[in-house]
Amino acid sequence: MTRSLFHLFLSFVIPTLFSCATAPKVAMRQDPLIDKIIHTATRHPVSFNTLAANIADFDVIYLSEKHDNPLHHAIQHRIIQHLIEQKKSPLLGFEFFSMEDTPLLLNFSDSGKAPHSPKMETAIERQMRKKLGWDSQSDTMWAYYYDLLKLARENQLLISGLDLSGSQKRRITRKGLKGLSNIEKKLIFSSHFSNEPYEAHMKAVFKAVHCGMGHDKMTSRLYDTWVARNDKMALSISQLYESQSYEKGAKGPIVVIIGGGHTQYGLGVMDRVRAINPDISQVNIGLTEITRDPSNLGAYLQPLELEGFEPVLPADYLWFSQRVSYKDPCEEFKAVFKKMKQKE
Repeated sequence: MTRSLFHLFLSFVIPTLFSCATAPKVAMRQDPLIDKIIHTATRHPVSFNTLAANIADFDVIYLSEKHDNPLHHAIQHRIIQHLIEQKKSPLLGFEFFSMEDTPLLLNFSDSGKAPHSPKMETAIERQMRKKLGWDSQSDTMWAYYYDLLKLARENQLLISGLDLSGSQKRRITRKGLKGLSNIEKKLIFSSHFSNEPYEAHMKAVFKAVHCGMGHDKMTSRLYDTWVARNDKMALSISQLYESQSYEKGAKGPIVVIIGGGHTQYGLGVMDRVRAINPDISQVNIGLTEITRDPSNLGAYLQPLELEGFEPVLPADYLWFSQRVSYKDPCEEFKAVFKKMKQKE
């Protein structure tokens, strides 16, 4: 692939992959798994109340989403609300905000008791969105996360960002970890927790997400960014866990709002948390869209087998939902790419 075509590929495919919420509506496939919660170890369905009781005493609860699925964010809201009603006072940690954003998030939560007029509320939201760097992002996506921030504010919950800063992520993607300056490297935590089979697996995933188009240099940089982000989020979670012992009134779990790719098969963030502090108990609820074509439950429960890892199931629980879109974004790109190749 030529450099110009690769940049066209990035500009076309990546926005398409993350803009499904505004895609034209298509017929939704009905599936008996929709709304089912499956305990993967037993393959048995459980009720919401059973799920809530089973996860309540874990130190960290991952609510692993597909970012643009509104049903997943509604489930997150429901679980957090239930924990609040059970006097668990969860601490919320967000992938989409950096650890450096935490003071801003806490200031927002602290303002919960003050009465706000609709006009003032609009101004507060606009200011928060700008300070968090979301003013150029999708209105729909922002609304999903702002809803959870408001829930935290209404209940005086602690909130924290987990990730690297946006500038750090962009630098790693541009330069790769080895290309960073020494001072930048000192600002990035490394768990030194990786191996070749996992790296090969994740690079294959990146290639699949990018419609099978190969670009080794960019894939390596994406993997570097992936590792650095997972390391940072794992460190953040372990630090939040340690801080819970000292926070007055901290009673509940850390609830992590995160993309499913970072927790699937207990890898990414979860294995790094275990490496940093094996005493932290973790549970992963994989919020899972049904497949484009009908699949039985067994297809969703295939374990991942990598050299150096025990075979593991995708998550501790799978909560199935309708898809946002049944369109294949790669099909449209392939058609455009084919036309471009013909004109060369």
